[in-house]
Formats: sequence, structure tokens, C-alpha cells
Amino acid sequence: MHKSRIDLMVDRLRDLQANTPDIESSAVVSVDGLIIASSLPSGIEEDRVSAMSAAMLSLGERIAGELGRGLLDEVYIHGDRGYVLLVSVGADAVLTILAREKAKLGLVFLEMRRAAEDLKNLVDL
Repeated sequence: MHKSRIDLMVDRLRDLQANTPDIESSAVVSVDGLIIASSLPSGIEEDRVSAMSAAMLSLGERIAGELGRGLLDEVYIHGDRGYVLLVSVGADAVLTILAREKAKLGLVFLEMRRAAEDLKNLVDL
């Protein structure tokens, strides 16, 4: 039996979390704010995560462009209990992750970029 593209994306998100213990959860969200695939804990509403991720990506792109910073690479939110990190997955989606407070961000971003490349191929199908 062949896995669906969504199942393959969820598998890749779970691999990302398994290989990077600082990542607690993750999701792939369309730029329109719709959830495409997720590996979020049960207490987090997918719809809210997707809408907020799309809004942050859009705002980040506008800020980067208007302030002469070029194309947006990542959005980084640091709270006292951890991080919310977003990277683009091609032109149509964003990878959002929740990372632990003491996360090693260099490693997290490296693994996010690798996952984003793999996910881009699935989003573009």
C-alpha cells in the first residue's frame, strides 16, 4: 500500500522530532493558513497554529522586504518557555516547530532546513 503525501509529510515531521530532541512538535502550514500536516501534541489546536504561522510568515516577509533585509529566511520567536521557529517550505508552505527552552538553535535550524527541503518535494507534488 502506498502512503499518501500527507502521511509521508507526517512521517518526515516525526523523524525530525525523533532526530532532534530539542524539537517538541512541528507542522507544515500553507501560506493561506491551512494545516497541511502536523505532529502537534493533543493540547494544541492545529487551526490556531496554522493561522498564526501564516500571519507571522506574511508579516516577517513584509518587514524584511520593507526594511531592506531581502528575502525572509526564518522567523524566530523566543519566549521564556521555549521557541517558535518558522522556515519556508518552498513558496507555498511553512514549517513551524516548537522547541525547548534550552534548545541548541544551530542544530535545530540545520535539521529544519533539511526537513524543509524534503517537505518541499512533497508539497509541490
